[in-house]
Amino acid sequence: MDMTLQILYTIVPAALIAATPLLLTAMGGLFSERSGIVNIGLEGLMVMGAFAGIVGTLFFESLGFGFASPWMGILVAIVLGAIFSLFHAVASISLRADQIVSGVALNFLAVGLTVFIVREVFDKGQTDTISARIFRINVPFLSDIPIIGPMFFSRVYLTTYIAFALAILVWYVVFKTPFGLRLRSVGEHPMAADTMGIKVNRMRYIGVMLSGAFGGMGGAVYAITTAGNFAGGTITGQGFMALAALIFGKWHPFGAMGAAVFFGFAQALSISAQQIPGLENVPQVYMLILPYVLTILALAGFVGKAEPPKALNQPYEKGSR
Repeated sequence: MDMTLQILYTIVPAALIAATPLLLTAMGGLFSERSGIVNIGLEGLMVMGAFAGIVGTLFFESLGFGFASPWMGILVAIVLGAIFSLFHAVASISLRADQIVSGVALNFLAVGLTVFIVREVFDKGQTDTISARIFRINVPFLSDIPIIGPMFFSRVYLTTYIAFALAILVWYVVFKTPFGLRLRSVGEHPMAADTMGIKVNRMRYIGVMLSGAFGGMGGAVYAITTAGNFAGGTITGQGFMALAALIFGKWHPFGAMGAAVFFGFAQALSISAQQIPGLENVPQVYMLILPYVLTILALAGFVGKAEPPKALNQPYEKGSR
């Protein structure tokens, strides 16, 4: 029993930490896709966010901001992510280009652009390592609760709790506010929304820019808490896993939250396998591919058919059906 608890004390905090960037990015994808715009570009938004988060942190460190530098870096990533998402918004909404192709282009553009800038500015393949970090915390009082405390409230980053709080806020905004109703209406039936006076394209722009802001935040949180610097391979598939979490969670904040934790658990298991009795002899390559295999299996329909918003991937032209 003690061994089981010890394993859980190792795995659960690691799973929550791994789930954090996936959850934040999935919340961004939810805003975009609920408005009717497919966002395959979540990976690119995370790349841009990771780049902006690290470079922003290094910049504010040089100005003497100290422990506030990573938080300022995350703010820079949110803004840059929202701006970068405009490439996808203009192509998909104003120019009515294929949304899948536009999203894929965003992914390529993000990696190419950031690696080029890093090489030009730092004269090497990666940025300098940040010294101001967001450290793991033990939540006062809650971390002292037997069994639950060490699992959920010990050795976890503050950004993890912020991410879960934001997921609840996103649920409230999308399902309980007039803004959320308008957002969902343009994703379900844009012509009906238009006849009610809702500006369809403007709502879709807002949805895509929110996806950029959340995706940028997700990338920055991963880079600042886990990586410590930025290179071309810092973000490797997390954006696609976040998109999978969104679909797996049936375009609902709480469903996506559960899926992000599930994928985070798979990632934590792949990292901590060597410390777990019974798994230490499994070849490491199998554990490393585990999160991606589980992602594919989840999307292959193990949880029933997921119904996307009805107008997803359909450009809207005023007066069209």
